[in-house]
Amino acid sequence: MKKITSFCILFLGLVQWSCKDDFLVTTDPTRIGTDIFYKTQTQFEQALNGVYGQLQGITSTAYIFQEFTSDNTTLDFNPLDRGGAAGWEAFEFSTVNPGNGEIANLWNIHYAAMYNINYALEKLEPATIDATAKKEIEGQLKFIRAFHYFNLTRYFGDVILATKTLSNPNEAFDLVRTPQADVYKQIEADLKDAANLLPAKYPATGLGRATKGAALSLLGKVYLTLKRYPEAVSTLKQVVPLGYSLYANYKDNFDPAKKNGVESVFEVQYQGGNDLGEQSNFVYVFAPRLSQGAVTGFANTAPSGRNIPTNDMIAAYETGDLRKDISLQLGYTLNNAFVAIPFVNKYRYPHTITGRSDNNWPILRYSDVLLMLAESINEATGPDAEALGYLNQVRKRAGLGELTGLTKDTFRAAVLKERRVELAFENHRWFDLQRTKTPAELAAFMNAYAAKEKANPTVSRGGIAFNALDYVYSDFEYYFPIPAPQILINSKLTQNPGYQ
Repeated sequence: MKKITSFCILFLGLVQWSCKDDFLVTTDPTRIGTDIFYKTQTQFEQALNGVYGQLQGITSTAYIFQEFTSDNTTLDFNPLDRGGAAGWEAFEFSTVNPGNGEIANLWNIHYAAMYNINYALEKLEPATIDATAKKEIEGQLKFIRAFHYFNLTRYFGDVILATKTLSNPNEAFDLVRTPQADVYKQIEADLKDAANLLPAKYPATGLGRATKGAALSLLGKVYLTLKRYPEAVSTLKQVVPLGYSLYANYKDNFDPAKKNGVESVFEVQYQGGNDLGEQSNFVYVFAPRLSQGAVTGFANTAPSGRNIPTNDMIAAYETGDLRKDISLQLGYTLNNAFVAIPFVNKYRYPHTITGRSDNNWPILRYSDVLLMLAESINEATGPDAEALGYLNQVRKRAGLGELTGLTKDTFRAAVLKERRVELAFENHRWFDLQRTKTPAELAAFMNAYAAKEKANPTVSRGGIAFNALDYVYSDFEYYFPIPAPQILINSKLTQNPGYQ
């Protein structure tokens, strides 16, 4: 199996509709029909690579929905350009509405990927290809489908559950939202299948593909989210003997030269240094707006100034935490002057072509598994020596002292804080807050954070006052609104409470 380089296969002509007028039926010689394409193992692997490739588009904007919405990051405010105020900025200031374009894109990109997964699975079922390869392809497709649905149901609550493609376009107008409990049943089934079908490891040529460890880790996170703690413990413990370990140096997790290493359970693949279109650009998105090349390494660049670490996030690090300087910097030097605007440093590595960095994006790391195990054990049976051992493994690598003598409540707070700093800027914070708090608790927590940020903004607003609606959190914002275009297209879809 070839190593993933994430060349996105465009699924052209996947559905063909016929007309009674034969003269309208033509064949495009430049396109491969689905009746021809899904025949060989190579073709299925190409389709699978296309599915992996779609993860890039999802990951490239996930910080908007999973970091911006939380207390972890803010933005380098641009008082001269308010074009993003109704779009991506709304997730920082809690002013998202059903007409938000980023919400529409979020929904569409996940479901576009889902169609390709479902279609490939349907074609795979009767295929007569190598049995081992067939199992592995099925397992990977089901893992990625579970990943998409896990994101969707945490974003929106009840969502449309589709595990088959439609035979007629009119069927789309009959789709309704499936209760979240049933969506989770499908996620659980897919991940159990994936864990049974996937190998623990691939040859070097298969690095980056989903494995048994990835399926078990994601399933453990599902159980943790559902508060099914004993099942989370038993599932996550199956990951421990699979050969993962913590890097001695935290920084190695993000070094492009050490991709898919010993701590990597699953990461989205990118490839920079060429013009193939597979590059990442996180350093350009996250660097302060006016930093030019001081952060990116290339002069005359215009970074986006998004995902700026908040004062609250910076203060979360304990004295001596080795992760702090790796994860963020408090400012940059330009023209021999220090500019005190913090930025995410975790994905800042030298690269050879402007705008084409080579960083992968971590989805699951072994430290995440250890912290989930610690949390699950504490919730199931209390803070015993085993739970403390998993938590302290992560702290020791960070250069911090071991924690002892914790109660169940203090352990819960400690592990959540540890997750925040260990997994900072890796798109975990919003979901961690969501799953550990009720809607009312989450709104109160975010309003308390908002009061601090409004009183002492991390980045100057250039004299522009906050809008009266900025940083005002309500219980219903526990979930995002269903995109207005979807409800306009299909009147059978209902809106989440609180949104108009």
